Amino acid sequence: MADSALALIILTPLAGALLVMLAGRWPNLREAVSIGTGLLLVAQIISIAPSVLDGSALRQVIATPVPQLPLAFEFEPLGLLFGLIASSLWVITTIYAIGYMRGHNESNQTRFFVFFAVAISATMGVALAANLFTLFVFYELLTLSTYPLVTHAGTVEARQGGRVYIGILIGTSMAFLLPAIIATWYLTGSTDFQVGGILSGKASGPVVGILFALFVFGIGKAALMPFHRWLPAAMVAPTPVSALLHAVAVVKAGVFAILKISVYIFGIDLLAQNGITDLLLWIVSITIIGASVIALNQDNLKRRLAYSTISQLSYVVLGAVLASTASVTGATLHIATHAVGKITLFFCAGAILVAAHKTRVSELDGLGRQMPITMGAFFIASVSIAGLPPMAGMWGKWYLSLGALDAGYAVIVGVLMVSTLLNIAYLLPIPIRAFFADSATPNVEIKEAPLPCLIAITITAALCVVLFFFPEPLHTLTGLLPI
Repeated sequence: MADSALALIILTPLAGALLVMLAGRWPNLREAVSIGTGLLLVAQIISIAPSVLDGSALRQVIATPVPQLPLAFEFEPLGLLFGLIASSLWVITTIYAIGYMRGHNESNQTRFFVFFAVAISATMGVALAANLFTLFVFYELLTLSTYPLVTHAGTVEARQGGRVYIGILIGTSMAFLLPAIIATWYLTGSTDFQVGGILSGKASGPVVGILFALFVFGIGKAALMPFHRWLPAAMVAPTPVSALLHAVAVVKAGVFAILKISVYIFGIDLLAQNGITDLLLWIVSITIIGASVIALNQDNLKRRLAYSTISQLSYVVLGAVLASTASVTGATLHIATHAVGKITLFFCAGAILVAAHKTRVSELDGLGRQMPITMGAFFIASVSIAGLPPMAGMWGKWYLSLGALDAGYAVIVGVLMVSTLLNIAYLLPIPIRAFFADSATPNVEIKEAPLPCLIAITITAALCVVLFFFPEPLHTLTGLLPI
């Protein structure tokens, strides 16, 4: 029964999408179905968690369209972590979206909730993928299902942003990811995710380095420079979509895929032994620092947060490239802690748009006295993203620094320190000015965003604190990884 439950995890959001479509004429029912589907999905994943934690192998083959290439699902600790993050934040984002979509009078709200559910189904497919073939199928489905969300507004700007979005993501996957998968299959006769990796003894030296680079750049959702432009281009989407892209599904699917391939296709030992890290470390470091510098110069709040995400995603790639136990632990922790921090920041940006109709950082002076809950949450999430105690974001950076020292790259600790200073520089002045500067619009009365938005913001901001003091569940899952 547990094995058959894996397919149900994929099918539940699809069933929810169908029910949302049928309930489209009744907004309250439609949104109740969305939340109920999300809660059911979380319950399904939690029910399977004990089997994963005790080491039981949960696997289900759906079909074998090509000999030796089954479409198959399997839950392991890393996938469990990603599945829990994505499903839990889907529920919270749905609550937020109710307030945002109604408060902002967005059109085509039923279509939005339908594709939101379809995208989560694809995300679950990425989390459950038992091999590279299954991962590739659901990776592409995730791109296609989120395209209507990116272009939701239907404007010329939205369509242009959508073209950049789908062009870069499909282009990188076809040009780099697909050849990497084919090469892996040719070298090993398999695409299965396997403890210790499947390339050990089958590839060495430059072949390993080239193959790893193809995977890293082919997974464009990780937004490594120079294939990062899709992410700021996608900021034309409604804010709940930005939250979906940056915290729940798309970018996390990218860095999750890189981490899973590093652990289960290459194996940490193979990556560490082949000396492939130097060039990739330079590229990752340039992305971490360069994107932060660009963020510092963005006045549009969502674009500033978008470039922040590009920088922060490279922390996870950094953990994979360093290929040490501590660095992979740090990368795994960062997937979770960045998710709750960044989704909070985007929730706040959307709340500011709905309540105050402001989109620029320069317009936010004094806003904290009118929207104290929103700007207080923004401050908490900013501290977490910067990696400062007592917020959850500190743990990922801590282990990444230890991993860099373990791998003999002390200079990377310097990169992380510079990145932290830049995080502080482009994030913390926003809430400080919001609370202590004179109001930019002193004669305009502004209230907090609708209640559903505030509920979601409060929950995710609280998680930034809770996961600092109680990180044990995250450590339990990372402790089960074969690293």
